[in-house]
Amino acid sequence: MNDEDMKKQTMNHNSHDNHDHMQHTNHDMHDMHDMHDMHDMHDMHDMHDMHDMHDMHDMHDMHDMHDMHDMHDMHDMHDMHDMHDMHDMHDMHDMHDMHDMHMNHGDHDMMMHGGHMMHMGNMKQKLIVSVILTIPIILLSPMMGMALPFTITGVPGQNWLVLVLGSILFFYGGTPFFNGARGELQSKQPAMMTLITMGIVVAYFYSLYATIMNAWHPHAMIMDFFWELATLIDIMLLGHLIEMNAVMKAGSAVDALANLVPKAAHRRQHDEHYQDTPIDELDLGDVVLVKENERVPVDGRVLTGMPTLDESLLTGESVGVMKHEGDHVVGGSLNSNTPFTMTVAKQAQDGFLAQVQQLVTRAQQAKTKSETLADRVAGWLFYAATIIGILALVVWTVIHGFAFALPIAVTVFIIACPHALGLAIPLVVARLTGIAAQQGLLIQNRPALEQVNQLRYALMDKTGTLTAGNFKVQQVLTTTDAMTADEILQTAAALEQGSTHPIATSLLQEVAGDLPTVMHQETIPGAGVTGMIGDDHFALLNMPALHERGIAHEHAMFASLADKGYTVSFLVKHDTVVGVIGLGDAIKDDARQFIADLKAQQITPVMLTGDNEAAAEVIAQQLGIEQVHANLKPQDKVALVTQYQQQGGVMMIGDGVNDSPALAQADLGVAIGAGTDVAINAADVVLVHSKPSDVLTLLSLAHQAKRKMTQNLWWGAGYNLIALPLAAGILMPIGIRLDPMVGAILMSLSTIVVAINAMTLRLK
Repeated sequence: MNDEDMKKQTMNHNSHDNHDHMQHTNHDMHDMHDMHDMHDMHDMHDMHDMHDMHDMHDMHDMHDMHDMHDMHDMHDMHDMHDMHDMHDMHDMHDMHDMHDMHMNHGDHDMMMHGGHMMHMGNMKQKLIVSVILTIPIILLSPMMGMALPFTITGVPGQNWLVLVLGSILFFYGGTPFFNGARGELQSKQPAMMTLITMGIVVAYFYSLYATIMNAWHPHAMIMDFFWELATLIDIMLLGHLIEMNAVMKAGSAVDALANLVPKAAHRRQHDEHYQDTPIDELDLGDVVLVKENERVPVDGRVLTGMPTLDESLLTGESVGVMKHEGDHVVGGSLNSNTPFTMTVAKQAQDGFLAQVQQLVTRAQQAKTKSETLADRVAGWLFYAATIIGILALVVWTVIHGFAFALPIAVTVFIIACPHALGLAIPLVVARLTGIAAQQGLLIQNRPALEQVNQLRYALMDKTGTLTAGNFKVQQVLTTTDAMTADEILQTAAALEQGSTHPIATSLLQEVAGDLPTVMHQETIPGAGVTGMIGDDHFALLNMPALHERGIAHEHAMFASLADKGYTVSFLVKHDTVVGVIGLGDAIKDDARQFIADLKAQQITPVMLTGDNEAAAEVIAQQLGIEQVHANLKPQDKVALVTQYQQQGGVMMIGDGVNDSPALAQADLGVAIGAGTDVAINAADVVLVHSKPSDVLTLLSLAHQAKRKMTQNLWWGAGYNLIALPLAAGILMPIGIRLDPMVGAILMSLSTIVVAINAMTLRLK
């Protein structure tokens, strides 16, 4: 059976022994693979266990961000965890080639900035050392040539001491920016790292020149910029550390995918014994034993046995799919309690999960290349400063000579990256993540939120996202006063004893206490199960079986359950229907209002599901979703996300392994907190409380944060609009030149305004 056949596999074997309760006539439920039970995902971590999300009012348990919603502790960098040693990140001290590292790295203390990987523990260490070095530099050197009240003078060898301290600070604290700039220039996209690097490189080398010249010619009085160099490095390191501490990837989606398959398989040897063999060493045609409650190691075909597999990683629906000899099985699928043998059809690197890994990796790498608003502003300032600085150098060299022009050009290059620009985004991000945490929103990839104004489509999975993800008894109706609803459930569960089929499991979960004893139990393939309880003959049958036996039933009662998308089973006593049981997945309480609110924001909801069309249409109609795509595999969902992205920004909401590539591909990926590790790690934001309506809170916060970021960048860049032309001497012909004191005041004022503006971010 090929993949397409597997997708169309019917549930005509609706018990462990082939009886079929899954069929109902009006809604063609034959194709229903399963109803995704996201609260019983074997071997998957619960989101509450993975992130200790029981109390999200502060980020203490997540990143040791004590009360990030107030900004007090945001600046208290002493309390931040040094996560360097937690993940065995050897050889990362110098951040070498960080721009070549991929987003799919599995370390919790790594994040991307402008397409470049940052390491939190290393960054914190650099900040602490840089601040220690900065203190004597500030005390011993003037600011922009201007001595401050606390400036110390008259220390023997003072200038050389400042040079030594500044050199250590430059080469040690500036390394992350040098490597980041190298990556930006290699990709021909100069941005924040290049702008910072330009400022500190020019400041250092001109200050080196000034120190030497002042030593050789004591009366030269050439101004140095060690004060600006030190504070610029500190502020930029602090800004990046604040953002990294507030927003860090929860883990690696690719690593989580790899954990879905066992590391070894039980391969049959020539002597008919089985030996554990690494899955990478399996060859095509090898015979492998899959024991009960184990995952299938690689893609293959059933050789012996009739297992029931949870293929939710393929379809998102986790009701078991019964397999027969020759049927295709997917690596990573979870076997029930029926051992079986299979032949290897694809090697590990060519299987389904490997393909999903490649999809996720490609999507995440493509997303990291997207340019943020801060990077665009920094890129513009880099080009502006470069052009203005060179023009100033040329013009003033022609007018007054090189010695006069050089300090003017240097000043232009240095002030192009004001301190406010380095804090413009991090302060808003810290405020945003603190407020979001209180609302049960875990932001893992902040730059994705910048796409919020472009969002036009909300693509979402059905099971576990819009529905509860539990295939269970939803409604029990009685047709006689002789039996109560509880008695009907007790009897039906008794008939299903011994079966591992999802319907049997659902029934048995609903009853408590001892069940009646069933004699002469018999499974009827494609129909149901029968048996004797005392002197009474009972049967649990599906709709076709009733018609075949000519047993009458109330059509209205059946329709009331079938119209809700439920699978309907009939309890029959002596050829008379005494009860009707509807099993299925219930729509989440807030889902209908969520869809209505999305439409009100001019965002079109689109359902993507691995379930069959009939089941998907029933849910879509109840929710008011017009666009539905069913029978989808992971690669199909990615293709649809890409297709919709050609028409506008796309938000993807999902919870399963099969959603992970689409979550990574979307402009904004949102994972349901109760979902799989793979989906959570592939997403940009996690809904801790698993409520779809929390997406609306996320959108509101993102809109406000985007507005604050834009305002802050204008304040930070606005300083340059005034300072760059003045520093270049554009008004010197009329006697006006940028005074160092004015420059310092403008720099301080823009930084204060940026901080206050970030603090005003509120959830409206």
